[in-house]
Amino acid sequence: MVWAGYNGGEIASKLTVDAVKSYFENNFMQIEHTKEAILKLMNDAIEYANMVVYEKSKTAEELQGMGTTLDICFIYNNKLYIGHVGDSRVYRLRKGVMRKLTKDHSYVQQLVEDGKITRAEADHHPKKNMLTRALGCTAYVEPDVRARNLEKGDILLMCSDGLTNMVSDEQIYQSMRESPTTAPEKLIELANQAGGYDNITVITIF
Repeated sequence: MVWAGYNGGEIASKLTVDAVKSYFENNFMQIEHTKEAILKLMNDAIEYANMVVYEKSKTAEELQGMGTTLDICFIYNNKLYIGHVGDSRVYRLRKGVMRKLTKDHSYVQQLVEDGKITRAEADHHPKKNMLTRALGCTAYVEPDVRARNLEKGDILLMCSDGLTNMVSDEQIYQSMRESPTTAPEKLIELANQAGGYDNITVITIF
């Protein structure tokens, strides 16, 4: 799991991780292990975590409005199951081609989809970090859940926006190609050199 919290984000993030983990552990053996059932379990786990964070935010004034992004990668029977809320990202490198497997839930991403700005303009837009969806901010959240086949040699990279706000997709691609083992450390170093004003999380799976 990868997450990036705000407005009390450390509490929101810890509650989210604990809630998702416990929901999976308590329910995974009770479901049929079909693609549809696992996707539903992932969706339900995220909705449960959202409820936990949202209810906690109402217990103290300083916690009001707290929330977090969330990406989950769950691998089972050569399939990758992804749960996604916010603008943390999951990338896949396959046979030399990198693909982003998540879509940012952000104001700027919506502008791109509406054809109002280009992807190049989105990289430097002043409202780049304005989210349209996050976990824990409202009573209900709609996560993106999806399944993808895994192939031998696939490399996955999960990261927070602390990386992607500072480091280009081309730099991420080159680091993954050069060495998935050292990519996290190298990319965090690049992000810090570029300014590193946010928490930076990078995980590779291979």
